[in-house]
Amino acid sequence: MPDLDLAKHIFQVHVVDAAGQVAVRKRLRRAEVLSFFADLSPYLIGMEACATAHHWARELIKLGHTVKLMPPAYVKPYVKRGKTDAADAEAICEAVTRPNMRFVPIKSAEQQSVLTLHRMRALLIRQRTMLVNALRGHLAEYGIIVAQGISRIRELIQLLTDESVDAVLPPLARRALAPLVDQLLDLQPRIRALEAELLAWHRLSQESRRLETIPGVDFITATALAATVTDPSQFRSGREFAAWLGLTPRPNSSGGKERLGRISKMGDGYLRTLLVVGATAVIRYARTRTAADTGWINSLLSKKPVRLVSVALANKTARIAWALLARGEVYRSPAPAAG
Repeated sequence: MPDLDLAKHIFQVHVVDAAGQVAVRKRLRRAEVLSFFADLSPYLIGMEACATAHHWARELIKLGHTVKLMPPAYVKPYVKRGKTDAADAEAICEAVTRPNMRFVPIKSAEQQSVLTLHRMRALLIRQRTMLVNALRGHLAEYGIIVAQGISRIRELIQLLTDESVDAVLPPLARRALAPLVDQLLDLQPRIRALEAELLAWHRLSQESRRLETIPGVDFITATALAATVTDPSQFRSGREFAAWLGLTPRPNSSGGKERLGRISKMGDGYLRTLLVVGATAVIRYARTRTAADTGWINSLLSKKPVRLVSVALANKTARIAWALLARGEVYRSPAPAAG
């Protein structure tokens, strides 16, 4: 059973035989990896789920091997001593054989492409936010105050292109801020183009369309969930899926006393953010309605802070999303209680 410690250029291979004895310890360059494994009979190969892991997993599967990816945090306890490539490869070899080890599903190239769209969109949105904040800060130096919010971008641009503001904003300052405006004008269509690509993929994905039926889940969240959760059967329940997203309380119990703290914030922070933002939108809607599917939210709002309720609703949304993915169903609103 060979195990592979990944890197950019130098890879470490650790092979054990059926008796658990070390058969091979070898360093490979990137160009030698596939030729080395092509000469082996089909094996179980363990790897950490880090950068490039899904690519190498797909390539090794093409050669007939069985590949299992593991979270690096679950492999670390098996490192005996020191931090070397050889020690990491040996730890991977030990971890992959554990019966209670949790594995990461291997993503296809298409699913990784969708997630790349999400990462590029998130990056451009962060850059847009930085530009807007920079413009607001510089204009404030001249007594020009613009309200917060991404919807104020047009107002900011108009202030910098309106010549009647010259009395307040010197021409030199206007020329200095012009590159920021140009970047903003360039970012807006690029973000919309990425969103158009995501919408096109969403319309072709049955899983994504089913997820969109959940309140608070738009096509952005639906495509991110559908591309990330490749195999819902990896989770035993919706609660386990919510825990994987870091939406469940962190336990800190001892001596028979159960204590639950704040949410763990483990797992995919991007998905968690999308779910919480969607839950916040649902709460804003629920405050003006008394429908059956908003009664639970309003009753919780009467007792708990809004932010806590939004996280609780995000947890519930995650559980519903797992159920829809696992069962191939669409969301159905709860029936109104009998009067």
